[in-house]
Amino acid sequence: MKTARRLALIVIAALTATSPALSQQPQGIQRAGQFIDVWNHRGGNVLQMVQTRQELESSGRTVRIRGYCRSACTILTTMPNACLGPHARIGFHAPRIPNTQIIPPYVDQIMGNYYRGGVRDRWFGGWNRSMEMQVISARDYVRLDPQARICDSIRP
Repeated sequence: MKTARRLALIVIAALTATSPALSQQPQGIQRAGQFIDVWNHRGGNVLQMVQTRQELESSGRTVRIRGYCRSACTILTTMPNACLGPHARIGFHAPRIPNTQIIPPYVDQIMGNYYRGGVRDRWFGGWNRSMEMQVISARDYVRLDPQARICDSIRP
């Protein structure tokens, strides 16, 4: 028993040392000086994100989308004051009622109204019905939506 416990502690220590814990990575919305950074945002409720978008858009600050922006977070990408971090990843999937595979009516339409160009085409072409995350890089996003931009204030 002591040997198994000791082995488990060694494995936990090794994993902790070699991979940063999720809690150590920036997450959420952080206001810092002239910027608002959206770090590794999981999305959440679409209607709440619409309200967050309105607040961020009217903030007068540059909103930098960094890390992994997924789900409802993706509607922030088209704000006039938004830019994408050069290493950002953007993930799309069908909106769902929490803990189900049920796609609520109209929610995909609400989200789709915020997208432009090729992103909008892909959204309505199937991403809005996909249960699997469709992930693209910031650079691929800009290719699909040339109005989007990579942040000048973040070094690649």
